[in-house]
This record gives sequence, structure tokens and C-alpha cells, in this order.
Amino acid sequence: MRYRNVLLFVALAVFWGSAFVAIKAGLADIPPVLFAAIRYDVAGVLVLGYAAVAVDRWYPTGRRELAAVAVGSVFLIAGYHALLFVGEQGTTSAAAAVVVSLSPVLTTGFARLLLPEQRLTTVGIAGLLLGLAGVIVLVRPDPANLFSRDTVSVGLIFGAALSFAFGSVLTRWLDAGLPIETLEAWSMVGGALLMHLLALALPGESIAAIDWTPRAVVALGYLSIVASAVGFLVYFDLLEKLGPVEINLVSYLAPVVAAVVGFAFLGEVIDAATGVGFLLIFGGFALLKRRELAREVERWRRATPLSR
Repeated sequence: MRYRNVLLFVALAVFWGSAFVAIKAGLADIPPVLFAAIRYDVAGVLVLGYAAVAVDRWYPTGRRELAAVAVGSVFLIAGYHALLFVGEQGTTSAAAAVVVSLSPVLTTGFARLLLPEQRLTTVGIAGLLLGLAGVIVLVRPDPANLFSRDTVSVGLIFGAALSFAFGSVLTRWLDAGLPIETLEAWSMVGGALLMHLLALALPGESIAAIDWTPRAVVALGYLSIVASAVGFLVYFDLLEKLGPVEINLVSYLAPVVAAVVGFAFLGEVIDAATGVGFLLIFGGFALLKRRELAREVERWRRATPLSR
């Protein structure tokens, strides 16, 4: 079982890390918001079909469950992906993955601020600030040119991470009790619809603007089927078996995958600032989750034959 979980964990990191490269590749042929919307048209239908056969309650009922789906649609799918896809037009796959890896840090920060029973300690505040410092190192803002393409792009991706973190905490606060498969499926469907509506209001976001090259088809297929539908099914499985702390570590393996795949397929070169930003963000996560990580390390140590 342990080796199975490790293999699935690595597979999920590969799926989600390489997704940043697929986004970057597809953006050459598909407008960003429409690209994200079509991705979740396909993924939403696939995951909804899975939920219909895998769980007892495959559709939401009642105000609280509908509110949870609305939060997922607006923040976890539409807000996150629209900002991510637009932002990734102006930066590398690895840099985007590094900024997104801030999400677990921001989620913890929002949870401490919005959920009364959870408070940030001094060390926790240091962890949050360390993570934010990682983004500043990555952006390297120039006061004389604050609206450069790179700065704006990373800012949009940071906004995506904020949207995901805030939506995650709101979903937890609602505590609707809806199976996660059902919540994700309907959030994907609702988020796709919202992004289609947004695309209608934006210039250049039309079906006619899509160049259906083989690259575009492969990128869209990979994101919809492998990174989204298959990736979330693996995520559901691991979340149940490993818990939220270990599964969050995928966020820190994904940038490594994005860097390697981005270099191999797109020729993207990773600079020192990206590496330093990644280390600072991971350091912030380690400070915020120090107790949970210590428990996980001890559990792994006891489960390892060599430690007996």
C-alpha cells in the first residue's frame, strides 16, 4: 500500500506539474480564458460521470451544498484558472508553478484569519511572510517599471493562488458535507460556464480565434483528461489515504516537474530567482505546517522496516 501511494503521489505531481507546460504550449493557439473554459467543459463532464457512479449523492441539494458549489465554481475553478491562464502568457511554466505552490501557505493564512478556532502563532506569521517573500524574489519588482509584462503576469498568477486559497477556506467554513467528488464535478461545470460568460465579454476570446493545431489539440486533451479528470481521481484517492498535509506536498514537487518538462519541450530556462523563490515558499509551508510535518515524518519512520 505504501509503495502504491508513493507511485500515485509521484504520478499526480507529474500530471499537475506538466499541466503548466501544457497550458503554456496551448496558449500559442487558444485564447486563455476560452482555453480554461473548454478544458473544464470536458473535465467537468468526465468527473461528473465518475461522481454519478462512485458516490451516493452525485448532485447538491439544499442551500449550504449549493453555496459550496457556488464557491467552488467562482473561486476554485473560474477565478483560479482564468487568472492562471492569462498570467502564464507572460512567464515560464516553472515560475507559474512556483507561485501556485504558495496556495497551501495562503490557505493556512486565510484559515487562521477567517476561522475563529484557528490562530497564527509568531512562527506561523513568519512562515506566511517567508512564503510571500518567495513571490517578491520571483517577481523582483522594479519601482520604475511596476507594470512590466513579467510583473503583471506573476501578479495575475498570485491572484489565482489567492482565489484558490480563499475558496478552499470558504468551502471548509461552509462544511456542506457534500462528497468531494460531487463538489469538484459541479464546481468544474459551474466554473466552465462562468469562464465562457467571461470570454464573451473579453476581446479576442472567441471560437474563431482558436487555431486547431495538433499542439492545441494535444494540450487541451492532456489538460482535460490527464491533468484534470485522471489527476483529480488520483487526488481523491490520495486525500482519503494520506490526508491533507501530505497531499499538499504535491504543490512542491510540481514546480520541479514543470521546470524539467518546460526545459525539455519548450526550451524554458530557469533562473536563480525562480529557485530561490521556490525554496522560500517551501520554507514558509514547512514553518506553518511544522507540527503536522513532524507527525508525518514520525509516522513514516515507524512504518519503515529499517527503523525497527
